[in-house]
Amino acid sequence: MRSPPFPHFSRFSLSLLLGWIGLMASSAAWAKLPAPTDEAKAKAAATAAKTAWTDKVSAYQLCQSMNRVAEGYRKSAKAAGKELQPVVETPACADPGPFVPPETAVSAVAVAAPATPAAQPKK
Repeated sequence: MRSPPFPHFSRFSLSLLLGWIGLMASSAAWAKLPAPTDEAKAKAAATAAKTAWTDKVSAYQLCQSMNRVAEGYRKSAKAAGKELQPVVETPACADPGPFVPPETAVSAVAVAAPATPAAQPKK
């Protein structure tokens, strides 16, 4: 018979210990995080807008690159005397322009939410 991997623990206590560790690890997953502040929400919105703009710029640059490659292919094929099929019309590349950050949501929230009146004391 093989000796257990931890000779000073019985099988029962080892499984109990592992179960307890698993329970503690899973309870951390159920913990609630505090709600994000308005400042954090505004920063997340700005980051999302910047990411979306970066994606549009990447798509624009890819579109221009594909057009240059296609034009180069057509020129070299024409010079080699190959018969070319007609050009397929595709939408023009849309330049996203410079990045314009969104207005801060903090000021918009402060303007939109009027101050609540103080509670009246009971008489």
